[in-house]
Amino acid sequence: SVSRLLYLLQQETSSTELRTECAVVLGSLAMGTENNVKSLLDCHIIPALLQGLLSPDLKFIEACLRCLRTIFISPVTPEDLLYTDATVISHLMALLSRSRYTQEYICQIFSHCCKGPDHQTILFNHGAVQNIAHLLVSTSYKVRMQALKCFSVLAFENPQVSMTLVNVSVDGELLPQIFVKMLQRDKPIEMQLTSAKCLTSMCRAGAIRTDDSCIVLKTLPCLVRMCSKERLLEERVEGAETLAYLIETDVELQRIASITDHLIAMLAEYFKYPSSVSAITDIKRLDHDLKHAHELRQAAFKLYASLGANDEDIRKKIIETENMMDRIVNGLSESSIKVRLAAVRCLHSLSRSVQQLRTSFQDHAVWKPLMKVLQNAPNEILVVASSTLCNLLLEFSPSKEPILESGAIELLCSLTQSENLALRVNGIWALMNMAFQAEQKIKSDILRGLSTEQLFQLLSDSDVNVLMKTLGLLRNLLSTRPHIDHIMSTHGKQIMQAVTLILEGEHNIEVKEQTLCILANIADGTTAKELIMTNDDILQKIKYYMSHSNAKLQLAAMFCISNLIWNEEEGSQERQDKLRDMGIVDILHKLSQSSDPNLCDK
Repeated sequence: SVSRLLYLLQQETSSTELRTECAVVLGSLAMGTENNVKSLLDCHIIPALLQGLLSPDLKFIEACLRCLRTIFISPVTPEDLLYTDATVISHLMALLSRSRYTQEYICQIFSHCCKGPDHQTILFNHGAVQNIAHLLVSTSYKVRMQALKCFSVLAFENPQVSMTLVNVSVDGELLPQIFVKMLQRDKPIEMQLTSAKCLTSMCRAGAIRTDDSCIVLKTLPCLVRMCSKERLLEERVEGAETLAYLIETDVELQRIASITDHLIAMLAEYFKYPSSVSAITDIKRLDHDLKHAHELRQAAFKLYASLGANDEDIRKKIIETENMMDRIVNGLSESSIKVRLAAVRCLHSLSRSVQQLRTSFQDHAVWKPLMKVLQNAPNEILVVASSTLCNLLLEFSPSKEPILESGAIELLCSLTQSENLALRVNGIWALMNMAFQAEQKIKSDILRGLSTEQLFQLLSDSDVNVLMKTLGLLRNLLSTRPHIDHIMSTHGKQIMQAVTLILEGEHNIEVKEQTLCILANIADGTTAKELIMTNDDILQKIKYYMSHSNAKLQLAAMFCISNLIWNEEEGSQERQDKLRDMGIVDILHKLSQSSDPNLCDK
């Protein structure tokens, strides 16, 4: 029984040979099912094995480490068990020098138990980089490989580690050069892939420039090679995902990748699994294909999204790839949430193209599945899907009409009430796009959907982005005279309150300028301008901003005045007299002497 083995393992009085045999048997049990590992964990095998590492006997230490390695690589083992006692990590670092087996097992334990920034920091602070670096030139392939894996998880999305790695050298050679040697074509695939991951992390952290030859001539081509049909499915998944991450924010790398080895066509192959031919011939193969099919689609969507993030020609190439739009539309309704998210990301990337919004997006009625995705999806999907919707609602997009008819206003108004900041921003942004040059009915529907309370809620949001987009929405609602008069006749009091609120608050120049532009729009209304003329408080504010130290605000305030005083409009004489009495003319005289030509002209 397990408890008997564990008892013997921990008996100091047992012979070392017996204790070592116990560790070996326990290690074999751990290689069985996940339930085996669970029952071993329940018997507190980890503390017992860690205790064993304090023994002076190297063979016993190696057996304990081998068993620990097997337990930690099981998905049922919580990684945190490695970090409960701080002395464990220091002791493992010290054991790294004992033998090639301690090196292999300890590196493997570290790379499996390093999940997220907290673990990275603990290992980094315990000297992981210095202790593991020299293992990259070990005579044992397994040690080199496990050390490399360690660096790939330590550096992932971690600028601190990446910046350190750049300057570390082993036997007079810097780590990036060692990594480059490891991704040459004659090296095993797992070594090529893992070193490409290390260089990718260092590049994304800014430790290596994106135009450095080790990225452009070595890492990028290596990752493109990993996407080819010759590679195993799991290698193709990892290659595409790593490449997507490498080029995600750099236009030049996106352009280079798009013309390397017909990558865009190569990725189309990712959608052809499970292939119908293998279905009959090989059940095992089919099972494997099925398991990887959604991972392949997810990886392809991610890489297409990165490739098309900035360049119009690349987007065109992607969309012209066989059945691409159908594949994305199908991806939006897949059962796997990861595939759905990647498909939405891909769609979002392509929706940045005016040309595509007018053509392919229209031909495939993309808005339909997109609106469906937006119904009760998890937040990470909602954020990208609502960003895409923002683009589909731009004034030149033919999808605007049908989207409105399918209940978008209600959906977007509910997003503006989200706890999640990105969703609030996207909800209000989409409404702002929707209101641009829209007909009066749409504008009234938006105002009704939002409610005055929610409008005030958004105008007092702590995030300046939400505030700016809400002001943008108001400005779009209050355009063209009949609309201005109509909206101000129904919501005038609340809107004037909102404007006052913002002009009195502690806000930046952009916010105040946008608010004064809204006032200038109101001043352009026929009946709406009376709401300004009868509000002395607002008039005094306009006067104040005419003499402000910032020229943008002075200009915006003067727009308000010029819209109030047009000669050919009814009542202009009375309005001019009132403004003259307020001392506006004197300010204008002063401004006509201004050194700023714009102010002077106005």
